[in-house]
Amino acid sequence: MVTCSMMMYFFIGITIVPFYTKSVWTTETVCKVLKANIKDKVLCPNSEGSEDEDLSPYPCLQVWVNLTASGQEVMLYQTEDTLERNPQCSYVPGKSENSKEVKAQIETIASNFKKYQTFPCYYDPGGTQTSVILSRLYPPKGLFFAFLWPTLMFTGGCLIIVLVKISQYVSVLSARQ
Repeated sequence: MVTCSMMMYFFIGITIVPFYTKSVWTTETVCKVLKANIKDKVLCPNSEGSEDEDLSPYPCLQVWVNLTASGQEVMLYQTEDTLERNPQCSYVPGKSENSKEVKAQIETIASNFKKYQTFPCYYDPGGTQTSVILSRLYPPKGLFFAFLWPTLMFTGGCLIIVLVKISQYVSVLSARQ
């Protein structure tokens, strides 16, 4: 159990922790929607890593919000990943073949932004990013739960080792008498 928990610590340390520490959007504030536009055709970087730009295969939702912490007008993104996938769009849908379904999903999201004008969002207090995100991929609570199970397993394994050592000590004492 102890070895397995150490391996889990290692894997969490190389997979989740770097993304958590890389995120600059750490401070939560309140955002107010200024405008939410759906554009049918927008240039976006090619996903294959080339310098070419293609037309996006889905409608592009752009949401501009007023950041109450600084009073700036900034673009809202769903997560940190959304900004990397397509910096032109606030929401990037998952892989779907049905374009009507994707368009309906984006229209629903846009109407929700128009319906609920204020909501919590995350911004960069250092000012290196001039955008905000709606939710963090790896919040502190998620990091806590990622480390909770290996910690419990490590504690349980150490407890078993201690109980075995106590049992061995007692058996040695009883054998001497």
